[in-house]
Amino acid sequence: MITPQQIRGARAMLGLTQADLAKAAGISATALNNIERGSADPKASTLLAIQKALEAAGVIFVAENGEGPGVRLRKGPAT
Repeated sequence: MITPQQIRGARAMLGLTQADLAKAAGISATALNNIERGSADPKASTLLAIQKALEAAGVIFVAENGEGPGVRLRKGPAT
């Protein structure tokens, strides 16, 4: 599952506000804020909705690489 740090990083890379991402993921901005701050324990389905929205916008989540899980921008057009 993605982490709050990955969500914040991906959102920043894309220049999205919390409201933008929340709308794309079908959740409230308050819920997203709580998830990003780590003060909520979201359902797996909520994290998946956020992940799918971010991936559709152009990011790729990467597995742990010795420094922890990460995120990067996709190269080229979305597939």
